Amino acid sequence: MAVVSKYLTARSSSISGALALITFCLLKHRRRASPSTAGCNRKSELHSHSPQDGRKDKVLVDQLFISHIYKILKILMPKLLCRESGYLVLIAAMLLARTYCDVWMIHNGTMIESAIIGRSSKAFRSYLFNFITAMPLISLVNNVLKLGLNKLKLCFRVKLTDHLYTHYLRGFTYYKMVNVDSRVVNPDQLLTQDVERFTNSLVDLYSNISKPLLDIVIYLLKLSSVGGIQGPFILMSYMVFSGLLLTWLRRPIGKMTATEQKHEGEFRYTNSRLITNGEEIAFYNGGQREKINIHQTFNKLVEHLKSFIWFRFSMGVIDSIVAKYIAFMVGYFVVSRPFLDPKNTHHDHSTQAQRLEEYYQSGRMLLSMAQALGRIILAGREMSRLSGFTVRISEIQDVLMDLNSGRYERSSIISAGEKAPENKEISILLPSTGDIIIADNIIRFEHVPLLTPNGDVLIQDLSFEVMSGTNVLVCGPNGCGKSSLFRVLGELWPLYGGRLIKPHRGKLFYIPQRPYMTLGTLRDQVIYPDTHEEQIQKGISDQVLLDYLDKVQLSHMVERESGWESEQDWMDVLSGGEKQRMAMARLFYHKPQFAILDECTSAVSVDVEDYIYTHCRKVGITLFTVSHRKSLWKHHEFYLHMDGRGGYEFKRITEDTVEFGS
Repeated sequence: MAVVSKYLTARSSSISGALALITFCLLKHRRRASPSTAGCNRKSELHSHSPQDGRKDKVLVDQLFISHIYKILKILMPKLLCRESGYLVLIAAMLLARTYCDVWMIHNGTMIESAIIGRSSKAFRSYLFNFITAMPLISLVNNVLKLGLNKLKLCFRVKLTDHLYTHYLRGFTYYKMVNVDSRVVNPDQLLTQDVERFTNSLVDLYSNISKPLLDIVIYLLKLSSVGGIQGPFILMSYMVFSGLLLTWLRRPIGKMTATEQKHEGEFRYTNSRLITNGEEIAFYNGGQREKINIHQTFNKLVEHLKSFIWFRFSMGVIDSIVAKYIAFMVGYFVVSRPFLDPKNTHHDHSTQAQRLEEYYQSGRMLLSMAQALGRIILAGREMSRLSGFTVRISEIQDVLMDLNSGRYERSSIISAGEKAPENKEISILLPSTGDIIIADNIIRFEHVPLLTPNGDVLIQDLSFEVMSGTNVLVCGPNGCGKSSLFRVLGELWPLYGGRLIKPHRGKLFYIPQRPYMTLGTLRDQVIYPDTHEEQIQKGISDQVLLDYLDKVQLSHMVERESGWESEQDWMDVLSGGEKQRMAMARLFYHKPQFAILDECTSAVSVDVEDYIYTHCRKVGITLFTVSHRKSLWKHHEFYLHMDGRGGYEFKRITEDTVEFGS
């Protein structure tokens, strides 16, 4: 009996302590959201703030959050009966089965320990055999639950990624989001890591709420039949109170985490710039200056992390008091109440072994219920974390919808639909207020203001017309608006007024000074952006592609690179001149109505350049050329000169103007 008494005392202490320690450990080892590591694409974007910045910092679980999550859920589960809803039902069934497995484990474990204390070999072997028999089923339930959770996460991620990329890659939205609109500065981070984190957080929240709720309901029913409802009610009341209190005290964590993400992104961006521009920095011997820039961004991050550490320290002290020591006393009170209550005569006629068995089983259930309540409290914190991801996903959804509808926002310009400031010349120039008319074989600007997305007026009123077969040379100093003209022509930038008559964007082809080489085979470099299947549908053979390469003196590449199917990092494999000539072969393949050549023959010899322009005229490709080479004037009929001060002239090229252009 002394052994039993000693065991009963030890068990009382361990259960009561466990009730407190479980809560303390769950709260102490909470996992905060990992900081964003996505850098920004441009330095200017790091310092640009949209008008919504103040609202973004307020990451709350409120009606707006519910509205956002509802919109996203309609994307993830477009109809009631779908694969995703099947996984939800499977997870719910496995969670219920797991809870009943836990109840059975508590009962069977109690019987095993009672058999050991009662020195009953037969009962010990019987209950141990039951445990061994049930292990495969319990293991299957647990792993089917994990399978369902992982499958649902993947399904949600596929659905959301497909939805976002459908809008992101529609038209030139991917370009406009970075270069025209200023609301989203890191779309790559949002579309990859944040989507994954959102879907994982959403599914985990479903599991972390439904399982504890099931546990609480089942354990309440079991405990109420044994020792009354008062003990579980007291424990639940304290856990809810302490959870709400600690959640309220932790409110600044959301904003501090968002700030940490911003500083982490800036720090990564400064490092990525050093890698991207390493050669130029080395030529300038700018290592020390870059070191200063990196240290400045890193110090901002460090200072914020220091304040974050002190905040977590103060919260740790409060956590210890509320979730450990006070919970310790509540645990002792709740566990001992049925046995120390003089009005409870149920235990007066039972043996000490029976009381031990009943006490141990009810204590284990109370412990499991305390764990379930702790998980619900933590799920509240996870919901706050989910709300942060939801805000970011909803933000990019809204921006994508706006961009696809022709609406833009930038901190330094008035957006369409907003009231412009008075006495400002730009007040009448709003994005997407001009008219674009699609017509073949003509490009006509009618009173079009040429503006940058920031609102800088390059030319107030631009008007000229170019028909197919009439090549135009565009010239002027840097910053005068040559590239801006082509961005408006290619519909990359919005039209701020006037009328633009042009062919469909697929009949315009742009070749920059540094042509883009795609991932893929050597053939893909010639036919980009077509696929091999689209090349076959057009009836163009590889022999024709070889002829195009031969015209630009690149036919040896097929043999050098071991055939058309060779895959290389073509941006590194090809030299500057080879990339420019490859781009011209690409132009011959597509045969557009109009082509824009932006200094794209600067690394090509004059004789090859002369052949390229002659061939373009032969096959009917009308050229807009930006170049400072005097030798190119003979291939053009008109020139468009921009003076960089808002003026321009569009005239026919004569022998007199050739001297001017040089």
